[in-house]
Amino acid sequence: MFITVLNATAMAKEIKTEIVINATPEKVWAVLTNFEEYPNWNPFIKSITGQVAVGNTITARLELPKAKGMTFKPKVLVFDTNKEFRWLGHLLFPGLFDGEHKFELIDNGNGTTTFIQSENFRGILVPFFKKMLDKNTTNGFNLMNQKLKEMVEQKIKR
Repeated sequence: MFITVLNATAMAKEIKTEIVINATPEKVWAVLTNFEEYPNWNPFIKSITGQVAVGNTITARLELPKAKGMTFKPKVLVFDTNKEFRWLGHLLFPGLFDGEHKFELIDNGNGTTTFIQSENFRGILVPFFKKMLDKNTTNGFNLMNQKLKEMVEQKIKR
């Protein structure tokens, strides 16, 4: 009989992307939290519905590049205006495949904002999804970051 033991690092994965946006955190936040507009510009997160407030469960629809879309119901952990929006979602039930998704806005003090999008994945299924996370999910983050930058900077020019 063979037993495979996965250590904690094998059952965890972090993806982190960032982009500098030529706008203040307030301008970035205004576009990031205008969830009704997501279908019009966001190539990764197609919708967020529900009352977005700490402790509430919302509904999010993700569509990764070259993958099937999925809808899930994460719980809002942080919703700190102009600074951070974070949620925790689960695939089926906690411990199987959990994702703590975070949007963070860093004021660079010069009229620009560093937008950081990251996710910490944990659970027994993480090792089986690592390749997809490295490629598709990271691409989805980068596509969204770029489109967010374009949307915010376009609004400023008007």
